[in-house]
Amino acid sequence: MLAYGRARFLTRKTIQFRNAHITRNYKEDPRWPGWELVVGIEVHAQIKSKRKLFSETLTSDLTTVSNTHVSPFDAAFPGTLPRLNPKCVELGVRTAIALNAEVQNRSAFDRKHYFYADLPSGYQITQQYAPIARNGQLQLEKDGIAVRIKQVQLEQDTGKSAFLPRNRMTAIDLNRAGTGLMEIVSEPDMRSPEEAASYVRMLQALLRTVGSSDGNMEQGSLRCDVNVSVNRPGGPPGTRCEIKNLNSVKNMTVAITCEAFRQIALLDSGLSVSQETRGFDEEKAETYALRSKEDAPDYRYMPDPNIPPLLIHKDYIDAIRARMPELPHATRARLLEQGLSERDVEVLMDVDSGREVGYDGELGRGAVAYFDEVSRGRDPKAVVNWITHELLGQLAFRHETFKENPISVEQMGNLVDLVQSLKVTGTSGKTILRHILSTRTTDLPTKIAEDLQLVTASDDGASLERWCRDAIAALPAEADAVRRGNVNVVNKIMGHVMKASRGTAKAQDARAALLRLLRP
Repeated sequence: MLAYGRARFLTRKTIQFRNAHITRNYKEDPRWPGWELVVGIEVHAQIKSKRKLFSETLTSDLTTVSNTHVSPFDAAFPGTLPRLNPKCVELGVRTAIALNAEVQNRSAFDRKHYFYADLPSGYQITQQYAPIARNGQLQLEKDGIAVRIKQVQLEQDTGKSAFLPRNRMTAIDLNRAGTGLMEIVSEPDMRSPEEAASYVRMLQALLRTVGSSDGNMEQGSLRCDVNVSVNRPGGPPGTRCEIKNLNSVKNMTVAITCEAFRQIALLDSGLSVSQETRGFDEEKAETYALRSKEDAPDYRYMPDPNIPPLLIHKDYIDAIRARMPELPHATRARLLEQGLSERDVEVLMDVDSGREVGYDGELGRGAVAYFDEVSRGRDPKAVVNWITHELLGQLAFRHETFKENPISVEQMGNLVDLVQSLKVTGTSGKTILRHILSTRTTDLPTKIAEDLQLVTASDDGASLERWCRDAIAALPAEADAVRRGNVNVVNKIMGHVMKASRGTAKAQDARAALLRLLRP
């Protein structure tokens, strides 16, 4: 059950503190010997809902005409009131469960005041003090650490501003204003740029898996604010600086590295590090000061008087938990249990992490779901070889992504069956796969093999022997070399046989037949 509370506390006691760093064995980084790097990340992920967080207005994408998805509430017209989108709440709860966080039975919304042209109300509605979830964690299996999640909070996104140099003016687009965001705040548990990169990639995959966000950093639907500090091993925490709005994992790792070097240089020269908010210049690969770092009093947080507390019943949480999809760590374990190699699992999971995410929790089909359907009743190792080695390789050659894959589950399953039953050779199977990708045909591989005359000959080897004799006659010099004992030359004659058979001859059988005919 989801409900608004009737009462609202108008005052709230605020305790300012910084969580102690987690205890980890110090491992010296050769990039900054004698120093320990400490990183915490605030991830802002757009909620993949059809409508905004507090209005009925449709959300927008990069193709939407500017200022066409704006309601009076989004534009902060006087007298307009917010109405909470329950789908955003559901997706926030999904995310919290996936992060092993404690979903709060009571959460509340605050106003965070600051003044930018793309924030028409002069404040952002957020959940600074009573978030929807607290105390989660995200396991980074490759790095062997668990990053604690301080809180998950729902909040509004701002509009966009773009400077037009020709007109010497700034254009404002309010299409994004009011779009639902999840701010996922980690504790300062990461100790290197690489751990930070692993955390963001793992979080992206998790959000896509549960369908709460598409996590597309290039399009701005996932942005990172990174808090960086350095200190001597075992010493007190250093002064942190926040690097704002990093929109790619690569930029984030470079920005963290540059900021670490900057702070160390200051401390080594006897200067102090000022607590401030900084930006990142991609071209110069350096951070630059934006403003002194604001604390809570600077934002003049206050409870939003127009939004009552959000009350979430345990039954509502349990119902969402029961419908949760399989999470990445469970998927990885299941695939390994099926006998897949670590490499094949990594490839499937990496491709799956880029899956399409539907609106309002609609789960997209990725590479893992495709593998599961094709491998049902078949050898999973054979299936994964065809998907990861052949299908993905051909898609990459054509500069296509997995979502553009035209080969249906039925077609791929039929192709694997043909090769496994020896009705077509592996070479012919690859020809059939390329044919489907090129023509986008919906025919089954069985019919394609017949149409292209790729079915393995079943004439007790008469065709194979004919092809071998023809190849020997066509390449007399190579045949004589094999007769004199140079067995390696037989591979060239085999190529002639495979070409004559159009790939229907098995390479092993062709080699054996040629050696039988050429050896005395």
